[in-house]
Amino acid sequence: MTQVAFVAFWMAMALYAGATVLYGYQVATKRAALSAYATFATGAGFVLHTASIGLHSSATDGTLLTGANVLVLMGWALVLVYFVLEHLMKVKTYGAVLVPVALVVLLVAQVMGASRGVLADLSSDQAALVDNWRIGIHVALIAFANAGFAVSAVGSALYLVIERQLKHRKNTKLFNRLPSLAQTDRVARHGVIWAFPVYSAGLLLGVLRAVETDQQLWWADARVVFAGLVWLAFAAYQFMRWRKGWAGRSAAYLSLGGFVLVTILAVVARTVPAGFHVFGL
Repeated sequence: MTQVAFVAFWMAMALYAGATVLYGYQVATKRAALSAYATFATGAGFVLHTASIGLHSSATDGTLLTGANVLVLMGWALVLVYFVLEHLMKVKTYGAVLVPVALVVLLVAQVMGASRGVLADLSSDQAALVDNWRIGIHVALIAFANAGFAVSAVGSALYLVIERQLKHRKNTKLFNRLPSLAQTDRVARHGVIWAFPVYSAGLLLGVLRAVETDQQLWWADARVVFAGLVWLAFAAYQFMRWRKGWAGRSAAYLSLGGFVLVTILAVVARTVPAGFHVFGL
């Protein structure tokens, strides 16, 4: 069963790679057939990706959400969130960015040894710490929230690119195929609207587990500190948009700044395994 999961995982990555090329050509040529093929390749890859996770979990009596497995889940969540976005917005442009990002996340997971079952080297005390339903839900919620923040960052980046093109009155065929300013701003806003409460719930479960297990100085852990900064950044984003009426460029920069913190946290999470968190290398 493990071998079948391994094959399914690599087939999923191959389909994501094919979808990346198709989405790129679709944006460049605006051919409807390419759009349909790209969606099919992404969907088929997602099905195989899901099957791989399920088979691996079944073969190992439950997947421990540590190390590379977290990245596998994050890539899966990103593709799922993109499909929801595509269904709601009816625009394939975002697939040209989000699907490749998911593919890169999965490639990093492979480098870390996801398909070989390489996990963090946990002591018995650490294993007992993470063997709890709160930790599993905590990690899953953070993964889904990060996918939402990634969607917001893509929308924000596209907003800045399109705004710059309009400001300099550059009108090219590729530019005409990009979404409108209003739509990119809406995507950025809604990405944070649903991701922020999910992230907050994930952090709350982590804090409850830290207090429950009486971890010393848990609040000084590097991942906890950066997670707090991420929360503050997107809390400020929500406040400035809803109470101060921010929109457009200022909101886009704040969203991108928050996602930079998310990226830094992801790097710290896998290079600094010491401390309360034990999900690194």
